[in-house]
Amino acid sequence: MVRSLREILIVPTVLLSMSAVAFSAAAAPASRAFSVNGVKIHYLVEGQGEPVVLIHGLHSSALMNWGPNGIMSELAKDHQVIALDLPGHGQSDKPNDEKAYGLQLVADVVALLDELKIKKAHIVGYSLGGMIAIKFLVMHPDRAISGTIGGMGWLRAGSRLERSWGQLPARERSRTPTVCVHSMGALSITQQELEDIHVPVEIVIGQRDPVKRMYVSPLQQVRPDWPIVEIEGAGHITCVTRPQFGQAVAQFVRKQTK
Repeated sequence: MVRSLREILIVPTVLLSMSAVAFSAAAAPASRAFSVNGVKIHYLVEGQGEPVVLIHGLHSSALMNWGPNGIMSELAKDHQVIALDLPGHGQSDKPNDEKAYGLQLVADVVALLDELKIKKAHIVGYSLGGMIAIKFLVMHPDRAISGTIGGMGWLRAGSRLERSWGQLPARERSRTPTVCVHSMGALSITQQELEDIHVPVEIVIGQRDPVKRMYVSPLQQVRPDWPIVEIEGAGHITCVTRPQFGQAVAQFVRKQTK
């Protein structure tokens, strides 16, 4: 189980480096930063309109997760798009204090909205970002217009998967502190909390992604009303790079835009 989590939630460094190079050739969005409890959080902003917050996956960053695949620039055609680097990632600080992670990652998204004086936003997350997004919908439903969960489903409170996060070994040469990874179990939710989410939500998952069995199938049993878009032939790593993934995200956000 620990090996499976490690394999599906860590994006290879080579792929991310290639993505960063590709994105550097495009028009860069505005780069900004602010602090939460003394931790610097970097974020990118592009476009105007109804706000969309993009939350990247584990060992990734705002630039890597949302730039090369064109998702940020596509949404920025008619939305204000904000993509943050989570603490422990990208250009944000990387403290070794467990207080900076877990539920604090949800609080950081709220703080970002407050920093930009945004009352509500579409919340989009991939992998780890999807876990944060669902927890955000549970804890702050009044701040969300919609939720798009990519490469993730239900991290059930009290489950073996929840406990597994605290057992993952340190990743060699990773800039992300291990304490960040070990805190992810705090993002689990109960069945009642899942049932109580009332904003529109869509799941986008790779057809070959092990997350589909581990996290999405249990979610389907509780929320059969949430549409699920499967990206044919895609795994956990490749899903976010497929044009169909970006199209699904943009279509759902625009469908829910007022």
